[in-house]
Amino acid sequence: MNLVRHELRLLLRQRLTVGALALLALLSVAALVAGMAEISRQRAAIAAIPAAQAEDIAAVAAYVDRTKDAGSAAYYSFHPTWDAPAPLAFAALGMRDVSPYILRVRALGLEAQIYDGDTFNPELALPGRFDFAFVLVFLGPLFVIALFHDLRSGEREAGRLRMLDALPDGGQRLWRRRTLLRWALLWAALGVPFLIAATVSGVAVVQGLIVAIVIAAYLLFWIALAAAVTRLRWTSVANAATLAGACLILVLIVPTLANVAINAAIPLNQGAEIAMAQREAVNGAWDIPRDRTMRRFYANHPEWAGSAPLGTAFHYKWYLAFHQNGDESVAGAVRAYRTGLETRDAAARALGWVLPSVGVQALLTRLGHTDLIAQLAYQDRIRAFHRRLRAFYYGYVFEDRPFGIPDFNRAPRFAK
Repeated sequence: MNLVRHELRLLLRQRLTVGALALLALLSVAALVAGMAEISRQRAAIAAIPAAQAEDIAAVAAYVDRTKDAGSAAYYSFHPTWDAPAPLAFAALGMRDVSPYILRVRALGLEAQIYDGDTFNPELALPGRFDFAFVLVFLGPLFVIALFHDLRSGEREAGRLRMLDALPDGGQRLWRRRTLLRWALLWAALGVPFLIAATVSGVAVVQGLIVAIVIAAYLLFWIALAAAVTRLRWTSVANAATLAGACLILVLIVPTLANVAINAAIPLNQGAEIAMAQREAVNGAWDIPRDRTMRRFYANHPEWAGSAPLGTAFHYKWYLAFHQNGDESVAGAVRAYRTGLETRDAAARALGWVLPSVGVQALLTRLGHTDLIAQLAYQDRIRAFHRRLRAFYYGYVFEDRPFGIPDFNRAPRFAK
């Protein structure tokens, strides 16, 4: 223990080392504060939904109550859905930075509403928002290089290496102590701020420990790489240049090329194309004989086939029917798009077993429920809620039941 304290005193006399550790800790704190602030903002936006929704529905209800028209209620009523952030989301914002976490939907065609913002597989291997995952994955290796590139070569260049190896507690014991001490200090600069933020955010103890272990393991990988380079007995400058090149290759170049290869191997249309196709089907329905639209709708939804025949006047059941027909016309494209997204995501996660930078990012977004899997699960909840909305309004529209102010309170409400 005395030797460890002695090594710590020697280390703290090195201004560059102390400055690097302080900078890493500062970056960690800044990233965590930024992530927590963003998640707090998202939670506040979700918390404001009920009041805004009540005001919006009150205005629609006052209008609809004059005619008691259920179709108008279905057309004008927006219903909020939301994806509440998980406690660990602050550490890796993932898709919450690029995909909507609040979506207001109507009982009309759903696919265009979902894909207006377009959901895509984020490049797990590329840098994104400045959050804790970014600091750990992209900046952490640079600080490992700063502390380890001259661990042995610096002593050799100063003419002290043989003397240190000859000491009773020198040799491998000395380098092991120095390595473990630097590893511990680097982990503290990253792990301690994270654990404090995780405690404040209510992260489960097991999840916090998993991330703490991931931090240690990721640093250890780069320390091992630095140790391998220093065994070549090059100069400190050559070690630093080699490790910086390796960092650039392993953290940016190879993941980027792998992402390009995955996208090329798994070609995929954008969700906006699905929204466009759905809209074209809906807009084209105005030019199709109404009885043909209704026959197609009743064939897929025989439970409403007993509805009274359409007259010559506009009726919302025809309008809602061709919106649902539009959704069903792109159902195959939706399934193919989702399958492609999942395949790309699986390939990117498999890459994480080879590239630690990709694997750490993927693991943090999975633990924080901010990855593609979580976004698709949110879409599934939206679709389930939308089915309930349609069934609710169809019961009024297809049975020609009046829809008044009390009926607005009976509409389904989204719950996570």
